[in-house]
Amino acid sequence: DFPFVGSDLEIVVTDPHRPNHELLYHPGETNFLRGEVVIITKMDSAEPEKLKILEGNISTFNPKAKVIRANLKVGVEDSAKIKGKKVLVVEDGPTLTHGEMSFGAGVLAAKRFGASEQIDPRPYAVGRIADTFRKYPSVRGLLPAMGYGGQQVKDLEITINTTPCDTVLIATPIDLRRVCNIQHDTCRVTYDLEEIGRPTVEEILQHLGKKN
Repeated sequence: DFPFVGSDLEIVVTDPHRPNHELLYHPGETNFLRGEVVIITKMDSAEPEKLKILEGNISTFNPKAKVIRANLKVGVEDSAKIKGKKVLVVEDGPTLTHGEMSFGAGVLAAKRFGASEQIDPRPYAVGRIADTFRKYPSVRGLLPAMGYGGQQVKDLEITINTTPCDTVLIATPIDLRRVCNIQHDTCRVTYDLEEIGRPTVEEILQHLGKKN
């Protein structure tokens, strides 16, 4: 039984790598408390203790929510561009900065597909990208894609192109090759939701469609 009250279904995606964040920040907390379906992603890479915290918060603060558990399946365009290569990993900027994550899908891909080395871009950072590293000293070993304006995008492009690497792993929500002229070989990192058990998102949406 899916106890949904209207035609608009609120689905919330949570990250067990950052337990308690769902209760600390707006509008994330509001979304978490209102969500009729809560998806726990990254089950395959999260620490069991952190998963327990997140699951406990769901039970305590949103006990009526339907919970979907899922892995985040990381894929790449061409694994041959990673295996045995020195890679520069470019991750989503806000995830690493005020999002307080130390890594993302790009780092997982570098490890999973056998990169020989992950190049630290900090010595090669220029302009506003260098400012970002100074403001967030915990960000190291990978490059946050900060693109808030033309100058920052240009600084990002220069930082990428001056970092000595074989391949740039692009693990950002958009394909950076659309906004930056990257002179290194590149490989896009992708990720798909891999649901564990039932219900699935499709089943819930189908049930909602029948009700309406």
